[in-house]
Amino acid sequence: MKIALAIIAMLLLGTCSQPPTVLQQILDSGELRVVTRNLPSTYYLGASGPQGPEFELASQLAAELGVRLYIYSVPNAGDVIRELALHRAHIGAAGLTRGMRLPSQLAFGPPYQQVREHLIYRQGNGRARTLRQAVNTHIEVVAGSSHVASLEAARLTVPNLSWVENSATETEELLYRLSRREIDYTVADSNEFAIGRSFHPEIRVAFDLSGSKALAWAVDARDPSLLQRVTAYYAAVTAEGRLASILDTYYGDVDRFDYIQARVFMQDIEARLPQYRHWFKEAAAQIGVDWRLLAAIGYQESHWVPTATSPTGVRGLMMLTEETARGLGLTDRLDPRQSIFGGASYFLLVRSQIPARILEPDRTWMTLAAYNVGIGHLEDARILTQMHGKNPDLWSDVREHLPLLTQSKWYTQVKRGYARGWEPVRFVENIRGYIDILDWVAADSAPPANRARNDQAVQ
Repeated sequence: MKIALAIIAMLLLGTCSQPPTVLQQILDSGELRVVTRNLPSTYYLGASGPQGPEFELASQLAAELGVRLYIYSVPNAGDVIRELALHRAHIGAAGLTRGMRLPSQLAFGPPYQQVREHLIYRQGNGRARTLRQAVNTHIEVVAGSSHVASLEAARLTVPNLSWVENSATETEELLYRLSRREIDYTVADSNEFAIGRSFHPEIRVAFDLSGSKALAWAVDARDPSLLQRVTAYYAAVTAEGRLASILDTYYGDVDRFDYIQARVFMQDIEARLPQYRHWFKEAAAQIGVDWRLLAAIGYQESHWVPTATSPTGVRGLMMLTEETARGLGLTDRLDPRQSIFGGASYFLLVRSQIPARILEPDRTWMTLAAYNVGIGHLEDARILTQMHGKNPDLWSDVREHLPLLTQSKWYTQVKRGYARGWEPVRFVENIRGYIDILDWVAADSAPPANRARNDQAVQ
């Protein structure tokens, strides 16, 4: 009888044991499931695989947990929340704004980026200075977004304000439709606008619809385990500078990109690039880089004009000096194929002089700076960076100090003296902008707008 009672007690004790936490379930399964949206500001399939700030952040978290990342995209923010509510994903990393209404079993993680909501219009269509002036116009926004909540709040003071909520679109598509004059206004977060304007140079900010808002992940919060781990993760990436580096990679260049040139660039992608694309690809394959990098350098140098000549004597599609061309074995700098292959070889030569400890993508950005200003001046800027207590192996830090080479107070303290330090900074920023556009509109696969839902498992 005692044995039977003991067995019953053990069985009852077993049935009362606590189920594993959400975090433990992730560790036990070996997989972190993240739902996102297919946008330049979140996640997309680039030339070398998945890219985007949300993808980078999720990848690093999965690596720290020692699990595989499974990331997939859904059409809009409302779908992200539904996927989480149905427990199909653990985290929603999709450019979500804190302030969106969440089901009780979900919670927002810590903020990782501050954005503003802009009312966007197309240049030449007239600009509203207030929402009252936008009454009786076609305003269209993403259904279920925080933009809807902002408009609803505004309607308390502008009662006849109206808009269309589109549940089958995203902000990027609305910006495209706005650029084509299909709608009068839309609302976009400042980070979405910063990227979108590279693709649609005509769009402008009418005014800020709201003050600063925070972007954050939505997290499965049936218990506090995952939220606590995400909070600790963001504290670490912020303190270590990893978050700033990721945001700079995706937004640092587009905020400064020349949007007037961007319009011409989009036209030249269609009219000029097809003549040279196969040579860019062939040359890039020889040196082991993405062909879009070489194409972006070529566009920055000559706008893909093979007969281009500068007042200083550099010539050709990649604008090589006579001395450089001779050293690379070129017989005709104006021959576009020779110029492209020569530019690729020169890029490889410059990159070989960058210290091996400098990792990507900083290695590429510094190579580009040295390609423009010379390896010696880049080294001087790295010395100045170190003198100021910053990291000479990070492009974001070196970029801040290259312009000091124009100031006698600083260039007299380094070996090679004066340099027009703003030029390599602008050179790199422009090329990064061109690469971003090429990566989005000149992909080797189907354009993002035509892709089906992207289910991507990443090791």
